[in-house]
Amino acid sequence: EGFGIRLNQEPPTLIFRRKDRGGITFSSSVQTSLTPESVRAICAEYKVHNADVILREETTEDELIDVIEGNRIYIPALYIVNKIDAITMEELELYDRLPHYVPISSGLDWNLDGLLEEIWSRLNLIRVYTKPKGQIPDYGAPVILRNDEKHTTIEAFCNKLHKAIIREFKYALVWGVSVKFNPQKVGREHRLRDEDVVQIVKK
Repeated sequence: EGFGIRLNQEPPTLIFRRKDRGGITFSSSVQTSLTPESVRAICAEYKVHNADVILREETTEDELIDVIEGNRIYIPALYIVNKIDAITMEELELYDRLPHYVPISSGLDWNLDGLLEEIWSRLNLIRVYTKPKGQIPDYGAPVILRNDEKHTTIEAFCNKLHKAIIREFKYALVWGVSVKFNPQKVGREHRLRDEDVVQIVKK
């Protein structure tokens, strides 16, 4: 985890706010190992003499330093163990205790589908298929969307295809788990789910 990279960690939730005067003020809504003295010492080491430090959960000294430096990158990671066909069941059970781990055998094609599903899940993406009117869905070329409120709407889907589509948008027909009926008529704010099928109807 060198070079400012933090694997499989979430950014600390503490608030660190520099200010012009007033010294170092420290407050915490939880029990924590950090003390006002240790916070001031760390800030002094980084030549920070005026700042508010507010903790919302247990925070370590390293996490406070990460926030002060402000250049850490938080990345999800998978540890892939290959050639599991060459190890014993006892060794495999030891690997099973490790977090963020996927066992495979590339030579025998063992668990490659499981690896793909785990990668897909970690990337937090969804696949949405287009369906031109009167044709079958294009399952060979899904539209890839980030799985969050902003990027899974019909409007985001249209913009992913072409920016001009939303200007001519009338409604969409959707097949899949995001709707109660198949197909269902929806508007631009409708949120899509993985492997939905969408047909855009223009004005």
